Amino acid sequence: MKDVLMNERHMLSRRKMLGGAGAISAAVAAASVSKVAMAALPEPVIQTKPDTMPPLVPNTGRPYNPVVTLNGWTLPWRMNNGVKEFHLVAEPVVREMSPGFKAHLWGYNGQSPGPTIEVVEGDRVRLFVTNKLGELTSIHWHGQRLPNGMDGVTGLNQPGIPPGKTYVYEFVARRPGTFMYHPHADEMVQMAMGMMGFWITHPKGKHPLIDEVDRDFCFLLNAYDIDPGAATPKIMTMLDFNLWSWNSRIFPGIDPLVVRHMDKVRIRVGNLTMTNHPIHLHGHEFLITGTDGGPTPKSTRQYEVTADIAVGQMRQMDFLADEEGDWAFHCHKSHHTMNAMGHDVPTMIGVDHRGVAKQITKLIPDYMVMGERGMKDMTEMEMPLPDNTAAMMAGTGPFGAVGMGGMFSVVKVRKDQKRGDYSDPGWYQHPPGTVAYEFTGALPDPARFKADVSPGPGSMPSMAKPAQDVEVKVRKPAGGHSGH
Repeated sequence: MKDVLMNERHMLSRRKMLGGAGAISAAVAAASVSKVAMAALPEPVIQTKPDTMPPLVPNTGRPYNPVVTLNGWTLPWRMNNGVKEFHLVAEPVVREMSPGFKAHLWGYNGQSPGPTIEVVEGDRVRLFVTNKLGELTSIHWHGQRLPNGMDGVTGLNQPGIPPGKTYVYEFVARRPGTFMYHPHADEMVQMAMGMMGFWITHPKGKHPLIDEVDRDFCFLLNAYDIDPGAATPKIMTMLDFNLWSWNSRIFPGIDPLVVRHMDKVRIRVGNLTMTNHPIHLHGHEFLITGTDGGPTPKSTRQYEVTADIAVGQMRQMDFLADEEGDWAFHCHKSHHTMNAMGHDVPTMIGVDHRGVAKQITKLIPDYMVMGERGMKDMTEMEMPLPDNTAAMMAGTGPFGAVGMGGMFSVVKVRKDQKRGDYSDPGWYQHPPGTVAYEFTGALPDPARFKADVSPGPGSMPSMAKPAQDVEVKVRKPAGGHSGH
């Protein structure tokens, strides 16, 4: 690939595919590319680092304000007679989900999710897809308007791409917006293994419904079921996932979203999990300015702090970063902000373990009481973990354990952050008197209802009242909650 396609800030590692140039030529000859006039197959660009890479500023083609992929990167392209050419390689990958925890997934160009593809409205795009998996695959360009034979549904629109072969997709990016790509071949397995990626089509000029922003972030919601100590997802899981991730990363492995005070910020989120996710931002209100159907009419927009993103949907959120600080940004489903743990752990809140714990520790020295006062204590415990897993709640903030995992990050807003600087500024330095503190004075007596105040009418009388009060104890049914 031409040197102009390589951005030094990306620190992209390049490697020969399919056993060298001769193998590449053989693969091209065997693939269905005879209708495409081209000099050679574009070199595949590979990235294995889990860091958030700087935006890839275009130096060929029409200019645009590039996105930043959270814990990801943008795929370079080459211009060939006015066509933007990309090369995606479907292959097994190793993804670091958080420091010390790596998963064996499937993805594209060394990572899961694959690299973000950025184009401009009206661009003619040619995408070479090489299959290095052990089974057929394809790519569906989720949300795009394109010829039916390029839509990527195996058996319906095209033959599946056999192992070792390269197929070509070619179409015009007809409308601006936020899109995805993923397989439509053995989809349950391939998407459960992490095969997906982001696609951004920028407007070709000023658009009445798409405002210009200073910072533009994107990431995909995905989920995995990986037993503690294991590395490969269980592909048959439908609902009981134990790792809820953003771009196949879990907190504290998810990078912060760093912005400058008073920046106009856009966050694009796509959901390829098996359930909806109410994505919640602290400290600010945002507008839903776009969906996978395109930009939303301004008359339909209202300020929100939480956006529920259903399965297969995209949401584009715009806000003004006018409040300094370290603001939590997360899914509001509580179980989605924790890491790997079994669902069959009984609720032990209020149970006094002290007597039995002494007896058990004589037999099991490493025994640890779990959940006697709630689960927050788990963040302070130094309990042994399997070799390849992540703590259920992890991450340390300026005031101690954060007590979060999974789909959780921080939007860091700073006045002294330079334009275009995405480096972590560290923890926010709170002005004096602006942090919650312990009250050490005398507590007043609580107010009580006066005896001469008439009570309410009460509930409707019961026809059959038990002889004595019954304390109801609720237990989850055996087998977990996989049926909901």
